[in-house]
Amino acid sequence: MTKKRQADYTCAMEAALTVIGGKWKLKILNQLLNGPIRYSDIKRAAKGITEKMLSQQLRELEEDGIISRKVYPVVPPKVEYTFTELGC
Repeated sequence: MTKKRQADYTCAMEAALTVIGGKWKLKILNQLLNGPIRYSDIKRAAKGITEKMLSQQLRELEEDGIISRKVYPVVPPKVEYTFTELGC
């Protein structure tokens, strides 16, 4: 289920900019264009992003229904991110 961070949008463009706005989200989404990608690969590609900021941005994109997160039950933990149908 998606979380709406703003109650009322005046147009679709405003909604889109709210969802993908910011310094890091486009860099993260760009990494997903080639298919599923692991957290560590996103971190490596987004030079300068902190662990906290990357986690926060990924969480927001997931809450907005743009990406999905898949956790594999292995040690060490493996997490992959992909676009959802809405995010494509």
